[in-house]
Amino acid sequence: MLTVLAEIRTRPGSHHRQAVIDSFAIAVPLVLEEEGCHGYQPLVDHAAHVAFQATAPDSILMVEQWETVAHLEAHLQTEHMKEHNARVKDSVLDVHIRILEDAVKS
Repeated sequence: MLTVLAEIRTRPGSHHRQAVIDSFAIAVPLVLEEEGCHGYQPLVDHAAHVAFQATAPDSILMVEQWETVAHLEAHLQTEHMKEHNARVKDSVLDVHIRILEDAVKS
């Protein structure tokens, strides 16, 4: 099982981040039905007001779980992801993707 962390940096302004979140509201149910997908959740910073928290108000962190890289690659080619990317293209500055595996094997 792979865990994917995708940090999506939006243009400054809460309306840009909200546009991306609204688009994810459409895409998430479709992605969760894809073969090999075991989790797909957009997350934003919680206002914890603690000194040790790093925040990024113009950022959304996607936490995804995929069986294989092939499943992830197929996901990126789906029609609903192409539609999502078209909806958010004016609001997204960049995306950084990390593909992770368990460090401690049981």
